[in-house]
Amino acid sequence: MRILFVSPYIPSLVRVRPYNILKALVKRGHQVTLLALRPPGDEGEALPQIQDWCEQVHIVPHSRNQTLLNGLRALPTNSPIQAAYSRSPLFAQTAAELLRQNQYDVAHIEHLRGAILADSLGKMPVVFDSVDSISLLFAKVLRDAPSLKSRLMATLDLGRTRRFEGQLTTRFKEVTVTSEADRKALIDLGCAGDHITVVPNGVDLEYFQPMAVPRHPKRLVFTGKMSYHANIAAVDDLVHKIMPIVWKQEPDAELYIVGKDPSPAVQALAEIPRVTVTGSVPDMRPYLAEAAIALSTVRYGVGIQNKVLEAMAMSTPVVCSPQANSALKTRNGVNILVGETHEDVAHHIIDLLASPEKRQQIGEEGRRYVEKFQTWDHAASVLETLYRNVMKIPPANTVKVG
Repeated sequence: MRILFVSPYIPSLVRVRPYNILKALVKRGHQVTLLALRPPGDEGEALPQIQDWCEQVHIVPHSRNQTLLNGLRALPTNSPIQAAYSRSPLFAQTAAELLRQNQYDVAHIEHLRGAILADSLGKMPVVFDSVDSISLLFAKVLRDAPSLKSRLMATLDLGRTRRFEGQLTTRFKEVTVTSEADRKALIDLGCAGDHITVVPNGVDLEYFQPMAVPRHPKRLVFTGKMSYHANIAAVDDLVHKIMPIVWKQEPDAELYIVGKDPSPAVQALAEIPRVTVTGSVPDMRPYLAEAAIALSTVRYGVGIQNKVLEAMAMSTPVVCSPQANSALKTRNGVNILVGETHEDVAHHIIDLLASPEKRQQIGEEGRRYVEKFQTWDHAASVLETLYRNVMKIPPANTVKVG
């Protein structure tokens, strides 16, 4: 197939879902053109690889002034600010030119922020990857986020987003999400369940695999984009509520917080002895490979926690919260350790630090789990079926925002 892959940001190793779906589609023999916005701060670090894979790559700059103007224009309307964020006359011009010069079989549109971009595609068949239910995320932010700013933004956009997401299956014939919880959330909002398909995230098993390096027997690692409010809350809990329990039993335990754009609150954690905040690193894999345990202690979130899959793929044993594990079909105590409370998480960490044999066992079982259940090739094969479905039926109405 010739696929027009539309994204409100440039796929990357941080934006792992579009990056790996795009890569898997190309590996399966499809001709893919990427048409993406480049929002403020998007460095496009993966563009060289993407340009090697794709038939064509078209990147449309999207300025901070434009995003702010879009948000202000959305305020007096019923439209989600998240959806209005990506409005771009230049994108519309670029899309129109592409469609004049090329013929595509189907368009794949990424994320709520990309939904408005469907307006530029005319009557082309579309599969819309919602990724997560953003209204479900906002509801969890309102309940659990410590950040006042995050709660205010969620308050402002929750009602709008619920209305918008409730109409997704009237706007798009096929909608995909990463987990059954996200699918149920969209159905509860009014979407037709038979037009929503769960396409779980995978993990690149060639890129993330065990490395022949010694592990530091007392090193713990938390990975992720450290400007994201859920990760900020998670490491705050980790340092102040979990690690003090661990340090009483394992005073030599050290915590590495690894990921780009650490907030000032995260950077301040580096002042605590035995805590290291790396900031952006060129390659996450050595940190996972050298750690005794990988942690994912998010208290709220939606979809699949990619950091969990990546650690499991590298045979690094994972200790996590129920929220980090909720979209997976793992077996607690076999291929992962899940702690309901801060104390439970701390005791799992203490037990693993005391047992190299158990660490190895959990790590190896984790690798076997992702090999069996979490591959991007499987995700691409499900999407192929959906592409064929929409190519056989008249396209739904495009999205009108604002």
